[in-house]
Amino acid sequence: MTVRELIQQARIDRVEAEILLADVLGVERAWLFAHGEDPVAEPALNLFTDHANARRDGEPLAYLLGYRDFRSLRLGVNRHVLIPRRETEHLVEWAIECIDTGAKRVLDLGTGSGAIALACKVERPDAMLTAIDCIVEALACAKANARSLGVQVEWLESHWFEQLGVAQWDLVVSNPPYISASDAHLQQGDLPAEPDSALVGGQTGLESIEHIVEHTPDHLVPGGWLLLEHGFDQADAVIACMQDRGFQHICSRRDWSGQPRMTGGQWQP
Repeated sequence: MTVRELIQQARIDRVEAEILLADVLGVERAWLFAHGEDPVAEPALNLFTDHANARRDGEPLAYLLGYRDFRSLRLGVNRHVLIPRRETEHLVEWAIECIDTGAKRVLDLGTGSGAIALACKVERPDAMLTAIDCIVEALACAKANARSLGVQVEWLESHWFEQLGVAQWDLVVSNPPYISASDAHLQQGDLPAEPDSALVGGQTGLESIEHIVEHTPDHLVPGGWLLLEHGFDQADAVIACMQDRGFQHICSRRDWSGQPRMTGGQWQP
């Protein structure tokens, strides 16, 4: 079977079929267009067919490829970590703004693949990054990404702040679980294959955010910032939560689609 025939018969999105076949063959996607009539060897054909079938059954493309591109980084991902989203790149941009204005000690809560911590460290090498997760397999994925990128981050196993003692940071940043346990979106797209621990924030979806807002001040220096990613319809609730806890200079920012997806505030005891 030729390259063109294999793509046409894959029964998945054509672009995704091209990406998967290019990955299997170890070539750039553009190569496929110039070699459409080339035969595909049986081992590659079988592997591609397995991947295409898995994709059709709901396996995320990133898990099949084993990576997801995030800002300038190519990060390894697997079923133990949330697939990094484009929206979270905006959270990194905000974090870097804080680093540039003096926040040199940064804590990434619930790091998963390490996307936020690693992007900050790669783009601002002088910053001191600490990243935590309560899932051992997620930390293993993040550490592997750090080794691949050749950067140093302090990785700690902890459920939120439980193992952090009295340590304090200039900036705490997090993309925590924020989806309600009853949200129908959990059954759509790639979400059924991703870990619930990285998605579900509780019955309302706000429980993890509320916990972080409540306890972050114990781990921020005076003038330190907390930046949170949240759902597109949660900005008002997150702002109110931060106001009740005593944060100041609270504001929300919008993502690439114009939705309010990040809220931050400064701690002034």
